[in-house]
Order: sequence, then C-alpha cells, then structure tokens
Amino acid sequence: MTSGAEKPAGAAPLVAVLDYGSGNVHSAVKALAAAGADARLTSDRGLIADADGLVVPGVGAFSAVMDALRASRGHELIERRLAGGRPVLGICVGMQVLFEHGVERGQDAAGLGQWPGAVTELDAPVLPHMGWNTVRSGPGSALFAGLEDERFYFVHSYGAQQWDLEVMKPFAEPVLTWCDYGAPFLAAVENGPLSATQFHPEKSGAAGIRLLSNWIDGLPRH
Repeated sequence: MTSGAEKPAGAAPLVAVLDYGSGNVHSAVKALAAAGADARLTSDRGLIADADGLVVPGVGAFSAVMDALRASRGHELIERRLAGGRPVLGICVGMQVLFEHGVERGQDAAGLGQWPGAVTELDAPVLPHMGWNTVRSGPGSALFAGLEDERFYFVHSYGAQQWDLEVMKPFAEPVLTWCDYGAPFLAAVENGPLSATQFHPEKSGAAGIRLLSNWIDGLPRH
C-alpha cells in the first residue's frame, strides 16, 4: 500500500470516502467506522487507489455533483478502480451519477455512464420522498443479508426508475433492490465491484450500519 495506507495483518479494511466537496460526508465516515472499517475522508489519489473500498457520497443536484467530481478528477478515480475490479459504493446522488444521465428541472446532465439509463423525477404526489421506507431486495443480495424486513432512510426527489443493463454470460446478473414511492424505483444495485444505495445507510440506524458492515465484509483484502 502507498500514501500511508500500510496496514498490519488483521487490521480493519481501509475504506476511502471520496472528498470532492460533497456535503454530509462526516456522518458517512462515522457510520463506516462503526461498521468496522478504517474509514478516511480523503482526496489523496494514492490512498484512494490502494484502499480496500471506495465510498462515493453525494447530496444535492445531479449536475452539481457531476461538476464537482469532474473538477476534482474524482470521476477518473472511480473509473480506474472499477476498471481494476476494485469495490466502489455510491450513496444517494453518488448512486444516481453512476447512470448515463440525470434530468432535473429540465436540465439533462451527463453522468458517469457505468450503467445505462436516466435518473428522473419520481412519479409521486408529494416530493421529496423523505423518511423511512421498506425495500424489496433481490435474490442473493449480499448487502441486505439479514436485513430483509428492515427500513431505510430516504431523502430524494429523483431516482432510477428502470433498469436497462443487459448482462451476457459468464458475467453474473446484477442484484436489484426496489422501493415503492408513487411508483417503483431502484433503491440499491449490486453489480460486481460496483454497488450503490439510493437511501442513506449512515442515517438508517442499526440497519444501515449492518448494511455497511455487509459491504465491508465482502471487500477483498490485499
């Protein structure tokens, strides 16, 4: 490991929380630490490259998050990790920007394009979708192991409302978790090294900590 990332055998997995100017990052760091990670808020490119896992938080508008990622070259760090099969977890708008584009208030902004499709306004009578809600986890979910009947905390008005990625064998089908608010939307995706949640695990109490622990437990160590 580089950039001060050396760890003794048996140490907690090192999880970098990408510091690119997004808000609400300190609660994510605390939740990851509570879940068993050596969590560090950082923009250090070497540490981010070498960390066992990378968390990409995000709050606010889709276009603003993308502008901040590009300005800090954070998008390059995400893409390089995924190209090497290294785990990344997106949270809230950090999930949304993984799609091809987002449409907010008439503005169509390009995303990271890891998954096809658009993030659009939820089809619900009251927005934002704020508060606790149940989810329908997909078969074989690692993130939601032991959490099938739990609720999670959402704060958003936009989401991915369909899934368009076609996966060819021998690659495994992504595990999709859905939530209903007016209409179904994706609450989480598990797609190889890339996972994401629309809800905030760091605001979801014991269930959120358990979900983060499930993700941390699945990180390959090196």
